[in-house]
Order: sequence, then structure tokens, then C-alpha cells
Amino acid sequence: MKFRHQICSFRCCRSLLLLLSLTSFCSRFGFAGDMITSANFIKDPATILSNGSVFELGFFSPVNSTRRYVGIWFQKFSPQTIVWVANRDNPVKDTSGIFTISKDGNLVVLDSNNSILWSSNVSSSAIRTDNTSAQILDSGNLVLKDSTSGVIIWESFKHPCDKFLTSMKIKTNTRTKEVVGYTSWNTPSDPSTGKFSFLLDVHDLPEAAILNGGDTYWRSGPWSGQSFIGIPEMNSVYLSGYNLAIEDQTYTLSLASKYAFREFSYLFVNSQGNVQQMDWDSEKQHWNVSWLALKTECDFYGACGAFGICNARTSPVCSCLRGFEPKHEEEWNQGNWSNGCVRKTPLKCENRSSTEEDGFFKLEMVKVPFLAEWSNSSASVDDCRRDCLENCWCSSYAFENEICMHWRNALIDIQKFERGGADLYLRMAFADLDSNNVRDKKRIIIAVVVPSTLVTFIIAIAFCWIWKTKKQKKKIMMTSGEKEKILKQTRENDNMIEDDIKLEELPLYDFEKLAIATNEFDMSNKLGQGGFGPVYKGRLLNGQEIAVKRLSRASKQGYEEFINEVRVISKLQHRNLVRLLGCCIEGEEKMLIYEYMPNLSLDAFIFGSPNQQILDWRKRFHIIDGIARGLLYLHRDSRLKIIHRDLKASNILLDKDLNPKISDFGMARIFYGNQDQANTLRVVGTYGYMSPEYAMQGQFSEKSDVFSFGVLLLEIISGRRNTGFYLHEYGISLLGFVWKLWTEGNLIPLIEPAIYELGYQLEILRCIQIGLLSVQEFVNDRPNVSTIISMLNSEIVDLPSPKQPGFVGRPHESNTQPSQPNSDKYSANNVTLTTIIAR
Repeated sequence: MKFRHQICSFRCCRSLLLLLSLTSFCSRFGFAGDMITSANFIKDPATILSNGSVFELGFFSPVNSTRRYVGIWFQKFSPQTIVWVANRDNPVKDTSGIFTISKDGNLVVLDSNNSILWSSNVSSSAIRTDNTSAQILDSGNLVLKDSTSGVIIWESFKHPCDKFLTSMKIKTNTRTKEVVGYTSWNTPSDPSTGKFSFLLDVHDLPEAAILNGGDTYWRSGPWSGQSFIGIPEMNSVYLSGYNLAIEDQTYTLSLASKYAFREFSYLFVNSQGNVQQMDWDSEKQHWNVSWLALKTECDFYGACGAFGICNARTSPVCSCLRGFEPKHEEEWNQGNWSNGCVRKTPLKCENRSSTEEDGFFKLEMVKVPFLAEWSNSSASVDDCRRDCLENCWCSSYAFENEICMHWRNALIDIQKFERGGADLYLRMAFADLDSNNVRDKKRIIIAVVVPSTLVTFIIAIAFCWIWKTKKQKKKIMMTSGEKEKILKQTRENDNMIEDDIKLEELPLYDFEKLAIATNEFDMSNKLGQGGFGPVYKGRLLNGQEIAVKRLSRASKQGYEEFINEVRVISKLQHRNLVRLLGCCIEGEEKMLIYEYMPNLSLDAFIFGSPNQQILDWRKRFHIIDGIARGLLYLHRDSRLKIIHRDLKASNILLDKDLNPKISDFGMARIFYGNQDQANTLRVVGTYGYMSPEYAMQGQFSEKSDVFSFGVLLLEIISGRRNTGFYLHEYGISLLGFVWKLWTEGNLIPLIEPAIYELGYQLEILRCIQIGLLSVQEFVNDRPNVSTIISMLNSEIVDLPSPKQPGFVGRPHESNTQPSQPNSDKYSANNVTLTTIIAR
């Protein structure tokens, strides 16, 4: 009996130990249900799952960080997508953290010293301290509730971080000033409160807005009752997605129908200040960006200043509204539009001597200006117009979805859309109105009374057009003598051109055929505008698509650059160089004909565009490698050694398969024999891409192109332009920003979030290091292109540490000379005066 009793005791003890082990195992690995109580808490690294295993709650560390945070993430998806963080501003320094319910009934995060790092912070009057529990729901909401009554005391949805899930709401109470909005992470690896927030900004009419600190960074345009006027994507299909309700001075934006979204979707304000909608693609098993708030430079608030209008499809993007002119002409022409425009002619109510009535000019399909005032007394568009005309303070009006809007004083943040938006009626003095707008009735009467005159007029116009066309053809027809003269000039300009570079062999295109191919150089076929002039898409009679670069009379480049581009590229053939098909030289017309690139230029894919999402890291690396191989061909492998001198994102074209092709050889220079560098008194190129020795001393070589390549590489990775980038907190440029992050040992904030993938992290960081090596201040420190290609393909495993980039502030120390000084290149007694010609 005693022996049996011992066996029984042993079995009971073993069962108890097994039960305790299972309990510990479940607690450690997240099998403890979806509840948290004071007895059933989460100890790092334990997790719990929502009832349907949609969301997981527990401790995590961001990428490139060892700090621990309590967060909620999608359980099924990889990589980990964090949707909420509790202790975002106060992380646990090690893995000793505990997430539990404290004695006062609040949710708390504790460290190893039992110090409270975060609390739900509900007042004691609202909590029965001995009877609360927390639950993670399948909606992603973490709720703290009274366990007896089930009443929710606190919920994470009312204290969001950077993500807006499909069951969440954005709220603003104009009476209490309470705001439920979303705040970005500081960086992709630091969830602490960032500087960007996404909320409802309510004045007279509510609109969604991104704030940078307290300043407006982007705005959606006012809510029309169905949609935000400044978001053209909110078409009739999309409209069912959102609803904006107003109750007791509380404005609430919510998702009206989940069917408008995929099963898993969320809005997200990222650390760079952009809001994007993410949808899960169940087939490809990754997140897709389906919408971006900031797609072009026109989306930034007030891009063109007061009384300016921004159109992303024009160049430049900013122009003054009709009846207005730049406040500071010189600044405006230099691309500084912040001071906006001023009215040319005072309104009648401001100028009592005027006898002519003010009128309105219609701007179609625009994002209406900031600070719209709702006029509830206007029941129709006529009432809305009359009310504006009767008040001198009213500068414009709009009538959208039975809502009348008026604006006072300056009109800021107007954007032209291709579709969507609203019609804005701009108040103007009579003298500035288009007579076609003020005299519509008179024009109609004339058209009815004298139709025969109109027909005669049309016939006369047609006759004149035919006569002028014949005359123009005669004027521009190139004779064989002109052709010989041009070829002779070309030889005289450069008598060192090798025998096998023969311009006579380059196909010459007829002007008339090019005019037909481009539909008379119609604006609808215009692809872009460069320093040379406009570029048009064309289609020849055989169906071949071409790109026609037409020399503009106003171009800063001229005949010399035209001939230079022809002679440099005419005999070059490489898969990463754009192919010149021929040229046209007739009279004053000078054109270059290239193969057509359907994806246009690289800058359209990497700088603030929805196309950013098309270029994942593998595609970007392919482009980087292709550019490097194109440069290697120019520098070493072609029959002539060629220095490009203007390598930049807009000069990298992409074919249908996104293969990169270097273009624009108007500034290129040919080196002969053993020549490895040259000097010039005429520095040409683009600010931000020029190397220091070229910009300051007029010296250029292969290493000048290497510097430009390095800038371009860093732009591709960061999605930010070097020109125009300025980090105000530190007073530094993009190169300075990269150098700062390098010295701090934290490069993650540089990487464009859309391309960041954990599996490619080392390769991306390696490319950043190659970029820094390429932009080093001194020529001798930079690698050549063949070395760069070996680095990119990991043939060189250990990369050297980069030295400080060019154009980054350097303290006055003794180490300001290059590692291998060259007294010939950097002699203090050898001064060269140069003229910089920027593009």
C-alpha cells in the first residue's frame, strides 16, 4: 500500500508539473486567449491573439532596434505590420517588460523595476479597481472594460498612433477642442511621436489635413457632403467608402461601407508626412499602395503662394491666376513661388472711379482654396454668385452639391485637376475679364444674325492657312548646299573627330514628316521640357514610335550643343544608352529623333509619385546597376572616352521593361588618347549633381560623373531630390543628411519606406555606402565606375569607410586635404575663373 501511495503521489506531482509547464508554455507563446487580467498578464515575449486570430498583441522590436514596445499587429501577414503602440515614447530597454492591469484598474507597461512606463490613465472615478479586464478584438481594438457590466472604459481606437483601420474614426470637437487624429512614427525604426499628424481640420467646413507640427502640409479640400473636393479619386464608386457626420459640434469621419475596401486595408501617415492607403493582396502576399495624399509637388500646401495655381502637367507647375501677376517677378522666374501673386487691376468696390461692374472668371476642375466659408443663405448658384458680388470682401465663390462657398482675401492652395474637383469662380475687375466671358450674349446674337459672315470668315482662314503652310515649307526646305555647310562647320568646330564618326551617315528626317508624326507638335503629344527645348511623342507612317527633341529659340543650349549631341551619340550603341535614330536640320529648325521610351524618365518614378510603388528594391537595384554599366561604356568601353557632365534623374529614361538608358549628351565632352581630365571656363550642368572640383574650378573627369552617379544613387534609395532638399532642423542638404545618419550609425530613416524590405536591408545599406563613396569631396577618394560595378555585385566584399561628401560643411581642421593630395589639381596658387551655367 505504501508503495502504491508513493506511485500515486509521484503521478499527481508529475501531472501538476505538466499542468504548470503547459500553463507557462501557453503564457509564453501566446495561447492564453484574448484577455488580460491582473492575474493573466503578458510577459515579454508572450503574446495573445484576438478571437479570430486576426490581430496579435504583445511585445515587439522595430527593424534595426533592440528596444521593446507593446503593440498590436496583423497576425497573418509578413513582414510584421504594427497598427498600434502603447509605450511609443517610453520603450522598455530589455526583455523584462510586463503588460498587465494595475491595482487601480488601468492597463500598464512595467519594466524590471516595476516602474510604470505607460498607462491607459483612466481616472479612478470611472473604474471599479477590483474588476477590470482587457480584450483584443478582431477589429484590432484593445478595450479595457468592467468585467461585470461589460461597459468599455477605455479603448485603443480613441488613442490611435499612425494607422487608421477600417473600424476606426477621426474626430474633432470644435467646442472642447478634443481631437482624435493620427501621428506618424519618428522614423521607420522609431515609433516615438513624429512631427506629422493626420486629422480633421474644421473651420467653417471640415477637411482632412496633414500637419507638420502646427503647420498645414497637405489638405483634402472641404467636404462637399459626399466627398472631399481636393481628392479627385473620390469618384462615385469610391464615395461609398467614407461618411462624415456632425453631431453636437463633433465632426466624425468614418468608414461607411467596408465593401469599398479590401478585406484588409488601412490608412497610414508615414514618417515623411505622406498618407497612403494600403491594401493586402492575398494572391501576391504583400501590401499594395492604392492611394497617396502627396503624389506631385502640387499636392503640398500653398505650393504656388497666394493667388497662384498649381498644375502638375505643366512646366513650370506654378502660374498666376488670370488677372494676377507675380508679386516679385525675379523670384517667381527663378522658381521661388512662395510670395505668390497680386491683382493687376483693383476691383470696382476698391476703386470707386471705375464704372464697369466686376465679373467672374470660371476655373474648372480645381481643388478650391483654403478657408472656405459656408453661406447657408444661398439656395442656388445664382444666389451664391449674387451674395459674393454684393460683398467686396468676397474674392471668389463655388457651388458644389448644393453647398455655397465664399472666400475672403487671399486665395491659397488652388490646384488644377484633370478630373474631379469643383468649379471656382474668381472675382475680377472688368478690364481683366475675357471678352468672351462677359459678352456671351452679344457673340450668340452675331452668330445667329450673320451666319454667312462666319462661314466666309472660316473659308478665309482655311485659305490663309494653306497659303502660309506652302510658304513655310518653302522657307524651311533645306538645300543640299545647306547640309554641306553644316557638315563643314561641324568638322571645323572639332577637327579631332575620328574618321569613323561620319555625320553624313546619320539619317536625316524631313520636317514635314515629323510635323505629321507629332500632329503639328500638338501639346497633347508633349512629353516634357528640357534645357534643349520641348520633347514630343510621334508616330511615323510605318507605325514606329519616336521621341522628337526640338531646339527652342529660347533654349539656353544652342547650335553647338545640338551638334555636340549628334557627334557624341551617333555611333554609340549600348543597352543602357538611349539610341539616336536621326536628326532634322531645315532652316531654323533643328531636331533630334530618338527611340521612344514609354516609361519616360526616372524622376517620374522616384520623387513623390504613385509610381514610386512600381519600383520595388529589385527594380531600383536593376536601374542603379544599368546606369553604372552605361557609364562604364562611356568612360572605358566605347571607341571614344566620353564624360557626360549632366547625369541626373530626368536624364535617365526607362523603356517598357524599366531598363535604364542614359540620355541628353548635349553637354558631353570627348577625351582623346590618354587624356583623363580637362578644364573649362564654361561650367554647364545641374546644381546638386555637379562635383565640387567641376562647380568651383571647372575641372572635370570620369570622377565628375561618378559624383553625379552617387547623388543619383542616394536619390533612388531615399526618394528625395538633392536639389530642393533642406532639413531645416539641422540646416543640411540631402548629402549632409545622409552623412549625418552615417556618422550616427542609423541609415534606416533615409530609405524610402515603399522599398524597405528586411530581406534586402544589407544590400540597400551597401548601396548607400557606395553612394557615399561616390560623392566624397576629393577626386582621388572616389572609386571609378568599374570599381563601383564590382562593389554593387559584391565582387569587392569589404568596402572602405567613406569620407565627408562634397558641399557638406567642414570644420577648419588639419585633415581637410584629400587622402592622396594632388598639388597640380588643388594648388592654392592656381586660380581659375569659371562661369557656371545651371540647367
